[in-house]
Amino acid sequence: MPLGPSIVECLNRARADLRMGVPVVLTRGAAGVIAVAAEELSSDRFERMRALGAVTLVITRRRAETLKARAYDGDIARIKVPLDATPAWVSAIADPADDLRAPMKGPLQSARDGDAALHRAAITLAKSARLLPAALVVNVTSPASLAAAEGLTLINWDKALPELSEAAVLHPVISARLPMALAGVGRLHVFRPEDGGEEHYAIEIGQPPRDRPVLARLHSACFTGDLLGSLKCDCGPQLHAAMSMMRAEGAGMLLYLNQEGRGIGLANKMRAYSLQDQGFDTVEANHRLGFEDDERDFRLGAALLKRLGFATVRLLTNNPAKIRMMEANGVAVAERVPIKAGRGPLNDSYLTTKATKSGHLL
Repeated sequence: MPLGPSIVECLNRARADLRMGVPVVLTRGAAGVIAVAAEELSSDRFERMRALGAVTLVITRRRAETLKARAYDGDIARIKVPLDATPAWVSAIADPADDLRAPMKGPLQSARDGDAALHRAAITLAKSARLLPAALVVNVTSPASLAAAEGLTLINWDKALPELSEAAVLHPVISARLPMALAGVGRLHVFRPEDGGEEHYAIEIGQPPRDRPVLARLHSACFTGDLLGSLKCDCGPQLHAAMSMMRAEGAGMLLYLNQEGRGIGLANKMRAYSLQDQGFDTVEANHRLGFEDDERDFRLGAALLKRLGFATVRLLTNNPAKIRMMEANGVAVAERVPIKAGRGPLNDSYLTTKATKSGHLL
């Protein structure tokens, strides 16, 4: 095996680069682009990008709908960057924080000719880096030479796409006994994804049997609800209720998945909260940011359950999507166990939106 990075490792380098505002080079066949995350764009790099050719700002269809821009490529729109544009203009298109104060962003011209595969790739990478789904992109004629000359990460998208399409491979790191106030004595397992992403945790409560359906919950991390006691959501109370129910039953499996904010990350979740303060509901806020309603990957939960020897579960959830994903990935759901906790005056509209727009059974 060579000492150099694999395609999975190169992808993680690319994510880190984008988060620091460093461009990456993407190739597909003979085509190539240089791309940088819109939210981390500096004035110097903006001017260097301009010197390479015509600049396009790629946004998702969701963000394009808010801006009344044409999404000729279906799921994305390639906005032509005007010659007098500045980094502030790019930021205003990418980030909806100021939309209500300055709603007129256009007129925006969308490109409709040429292959958009690498522009779509730039959005995929930005999302996986937990950044706003917007990227500044320039087509380049000698991508490998440019990457070598500038010291930029080079990604062959034909090799990368299959890796991104699959669920992250999780490797066990360590497990240890853990006494818990709500759940009693259990065992915490730490799993690290092969792609260098965030670790995920599996908590065995009691000694859950492998030969019959186990009471299980897939809980997505919620820093504000789980740790700070936020009253905007019901996450913390649901987590605590699940642990108490497992203790009462004598055994259970709690999977704590680091997919904050329905998979968009804490920073983007706070952006969504800011938009909610402007009067938008949860789903509308996500869409204005350029995300789908829910960006989580529940395949991770199924993989962890199977890895730990569980084939059938009684799933503690109000979300039918979790059931469908479990069964589609080889984990049978013998029963859906409702979990009712945490509703209050400050999150009533949030929970109503989850029921009416996201199909939660509340």
